[in-house]
Amino acid sequence: MTLRTIRRVAWLGVAVLCLVVGVVAGTSILQATKPEPDLLATSTRAIAIGSEFSLVDPEGRIRTWSEFRGRPVALFFGFTNCPDICPTTLGELSVHLAGLGSRGDELSVVLISADPARDTPQALAAYLQSFDPRIVGLTGSEEAVAKTFSDFNAFRKVVPLEGGDYTVDHTAGVFLFDREGGFAGTLDLHESQEVQRAKLERLLDA
Repeated sequence: MTLRTIRRVAWLGVAVLCLVVGVVAGTSILQATKPEPDLLATSTRAIAIGSEFSLVDPEGRIRTWSEFRGRPVALFFGFTNCPDICPTTLGELSVHLAGLGSRGDELSVVLISADPARDTPQALAAYLQSFDPRIVGLTGSEEAVAKTFSDFNAFRKVVPLEGGDYTVDHTAGVFLFDREGGFAGTLDLHESQEVQRAKLERLLDA
């Protein structure tokens, strides 16, 4: 192999290396400039979650899902004997309502009981005194509650405990709905309060 040929091969190698570096750098720039995903991704709006229900509030009034149209809704499934997740979530929602100021009045926050056997309207009324008074609690017959959980794709399971007692495993996230009742995402237990607050503000702005 001549010296000229060796030089050509060497220059060709340098050119290929430069090309590879350029492609990698360009890909990195595109990834770095990729926009943040929408907090309330439009894809979630295509998910069919929710249907008409007829449940009872702490004052004994019948409440339906259609009554909440015109205002965004933060919907949580829980029960009054829940030892940790439920009071924590309702406490966080109370903080968010206070932090939103007057805009908190535009948001409907609803708790639907996963334990209708024990969560009478009176039990809900006593339980919710520990949280923001704007939070609405709903309960009903076993059949009505079971249908509501099914319609909202929520999970619940009665778990027997020693001594004849029981607890209830259930969906822990907060479901968000827009003013027309369309599903608009969730608040997750592991998210920071800042992220949750941003989602609620985006929901109110929509």
